[in-house]
Amino acid sequence: MAPDPRRLPDRADLAGWAAELGFAHFGIADVAGLDLSEGLQRWLADGCHGEMAWMARDPGQRARPAALVPGTVSALMVGADYAPADPRWVEQGWQALADPQRAYVSVYARGRDYHRRVRPRLQQLADRIATAIGPFGYRAFCDSAPVMEVALATRAGLGWRGKHTLALNRRQGSMFFLGTLYTDLPLAGDAPAEPHCGNCTRCLDICPTNAFPAPGRLDARRCISYLTIEHAGPIPVELRPLIGNRIYGCDDCQLACPWNKFATAPDHPDFDPRHGLDQAGLLALFDWTPEAFDERTRGSAIRRIGFERWQRNLAVALGNLDPATAPPELLVLARQRLQARLADATPLLAEHLHWAIGRLGR
Repeated sequence: MAPDPRRLPDRADLAGWAAELGFAHFGIADVAGLDLSEGLQRWLADGCHGEMAWMARDPGQRARPAALVPGTVSALMVGADYAPADPRWVEQGWQALADPQRAYVSVYARGRDYHRRVRPRLQQLADRIATAIGPFGYRAFCDSAPVMEVALATRAGLGWRGKHTLALNRRQGSMFFLGTLYTDLPLAGDAPAEPHCGNCTRCLDICPTNAFPAPGRLDARRCISYLTIEHAGPIPVELRPLIGNRIYGCDDCQLACPWNKFATAPDHPDFDPRHGLDQAGLLALFDWTPEAFDERTRGSAIRRIGFERWQRNLAVALGNLDPATAPPELLVLARQRLQARLADATPLLAEHLHWAIGRLGR
């Protein structure tokens, strides 16, 4: 049962409590009767979700908040900033992508797992609300259930949906994580955000694999983030050379976005790089043992892909070394490491190792 409307929390209080918990962005989305099925169904029908079967599972729950959590009429949307501390991070990103010896890990995954930071704080926000008004119905999410977070964030005024499909705002660009608190509180929604991309298409034009068939539409099957994280099988051979040295995720569309020049780092170290993942070399990471992988990815979003996919991605990146420009000693070491790993490789990894070895011998 929803609380007595006379005891609903004030929006200013909600925003203040969210800020105290480290959320730099806050908004309220009115979701009573909301149905986002149309665009979702077209995207699924075209197969743009690739092997992410959960995206097609119970699409009604994803498109209609009240179908997932009965009684939901409003969503409290929060954002947690994660831009790197060094203001030159965009320039440094391009430099890393151009360095054949470096491994590129997406900025969001270099520090602690945002799921473990955002969702517990949403629970604390819910506890704070309950303290003020009494028990109420809610459920907290951070990439943990079928929730269309970007659409809800746009509806709550946190930003607009960029042409690269990420949430954008003029203060932080796209460098913030989203969290959602479904509630049965009949709160007034905030004004939706207006888009400010104009005629800019830098994010679309920069994509190495042409994963955007149209502005605001992503074909995951061609997305490097999908291929290196969500995709469990062999990476399509025709896309491997386009991945370059990106071993976990891809930031090209964010590096190219003009709005991200305004992004600033949070005042806490949660998302600071660990284990040198912002400067690591390909061979150094390829030399990790399964035990080292488990230890160094503890508390990291990277851990979810497992050691096999981690090695698969690194093999592709090593295979993308250019014999015409890479240091000869690097090429020799890369071939040696790849060949040595064949001794105990799984069939999936072995396929990528053989491909990489063949590329380095070209």
